Amino acid sequence: MLPPAGNYDDLQRNFLWCVPEFYNIGIDICDRHADGTGHLALLFLDDARRCVRYTFDELKNLSNRFANVLAADGLARGDRMGVLLPQSPETGIAHIAAFKSALISIPLFMLFGEEALEFRLANSGAKAIITDANGLAKIAAIRNRLPDLGRIYVVGADLPDTGQDGVVSFSAAIERASDRFVPAATRADDPALIIYTSGTTGNPKGALHPHRTLLGHLPGVELSHDFLPQPGDLIWTPADWSWIGGLIDVLFPAWHHGVPVVASRARKFDPDAAMALMAEHNVRNVFLPPTALKLMRQARVRHPGVRLRTIASGGESLGEELLGWGQDTFGLTINEFYGQTECNMVLSNDARLFPVRPGSMGRAVPGHDVRIIDDEGAELPRGEVGMVGIRRPDPVMFLGYWQDEAATRQKFAGDFLRTGDLAFQDQDGYFMFVGRADDLITSGGYRIGPGEIENCLIKHPAIVVAAVVGVPDPIRTEAIKAWIVLKEGYTPSDALALEIRDFVRVRLAAHEYPRHVVFTDALPLTVTGKIIRRELRSRG
Repeated sequence: MLPPAGNYDDLQRNFLWCVPEFYNIGIDICDRHADGTGHLALLFLDDARRCVRYTFDELKNLSNRFANVLAADGLARGDRMGVLLPQSPETGIAHIAAFKSALISIPLFMLFGEEALEFRLANSGAKAIITDANGLAKIAAIRNRLPDLGRIYVVGADLPDTGQDGVVSFSAAIERASDRFVPAATRADDPALIIYTSGTTGNPKGALHPHRTLLGHLPGVELSHDFLPQPGDLIWTPADWSWIGGLIDVLFPAWHHGVPVVASRARKFDPDAAMALMAEHNVRNVFLPPTALKLMRQARVRHPGVRLRTIASGGESLGEELLGWGQDTFGLTINEFYGQTECNMVLSNDARLFPVRPGSMGRAVPGHDVRIIDDEGAELPRGEVGMVGIRRPDPVMFLGYWQDEAATRQKFAGDFLRTGDLAFQDQDGYFMFVGRADDLITSGGYRIGPGEIENCLIKHPAIVVAAVVGVPDPIRTEAIKAWIVLKEGYTPSDALALEIRDFVRVRLAAHEYPRHVVFTDALPLTVTGKIIRRELRSRG
């Protein structure tokens, strides 16, 4: 945990990791707070928008019961269990029970189709899954292709209490189980989660994380939320808890610190509803992905009852426009952070410690050694574009890709984990995002990252969101093509396309303006809200 005061240089210089030999996420985020005092853990907004409160004592009781159910059904140390649920109490209970049982949990997105679920469950060899009635219909359709899947626990469904075909009512099962359970002794390096990457190229890979990964996340979470926890902190995110950004950037760190979390089953992000939720429940801390911020900016939302202390964001570079909007709307600087599924929360901003620079992912979080490297893992001088690399060992770093040693080896170069993201570090230590290595555009001898152009484009009054890709060009090797989503009230036209091209040309450089502009209703996104540029390139 970061000390509550001091400057950034002191924090970097004096930081020491404290990772014990034995450590269990489930005990840390639940049992150690269950002291009989009624310490609030969760405010759950159900489908009727009623607020149901859960204490850590209740979560311990329920997770103990589910852990006993898992043991009675033959689940043992190292077995994998899928968690296919939205933000809900049962999601947290399932993960806690899995950790205390020394199982490996697999967060799964509710909007995954049958093919996506089949790949992840088959690849992981999951022996159990917990889901609801909607998820059960998808699992039933692929069940005969998942020979390892023995138990399906169903939340909220009216099932006959027979356990036929391994389909079990979650509520009936835990009601019968004992609330006494002795957690397994797990080492900090023992596996705890498999989180599958977005899979923008080829099949997704399962990043295997140990229990220590939560401890590795804590400094970055604390920095991005300006020394979380502070008195009165209450955190919410619209990010799904199947994504590392929702689960280990919000839920688990908050519970580690005993900070209550707001959970909601929202089917689709609604800017007005988000503002109302934050005001009604006096939310103090939020993690808002860039997509959510852009939708809120588009809707011009405001609410006099919103009193936030911190806003954190990550997943895509924000840029000056969104930072300015955040300051104007909330009176706060959005603290952008950076990481990826395999090694998360290694760069961050904290506006109280140092000025936030537009386009910057922040500075290295205390405890993490982040450099700009070449393809062989050699460090590059400041100001030179290269790949973001994180030196190993690092507590937040994954153990490897599940059953894919070759891909794991390719992820590293020498002492560094290769992120695949291009950036440069300025003379003050800020990391400036350029783009994904495979998104880099080579045009007229220039190497161009899409991020700066996209940030420029959304400053245009007609544009909601934009994505930039390179397309083949016989003279320049590649030409820049921009895919544009317009604000309501604007109509696509050749004149508007020309205006947009000129808008970028005069603000950036002659070689960076989009020679091709295409208007579209929506951009293809991964489940975590990142633009799938590969799909845009395939459209020509």
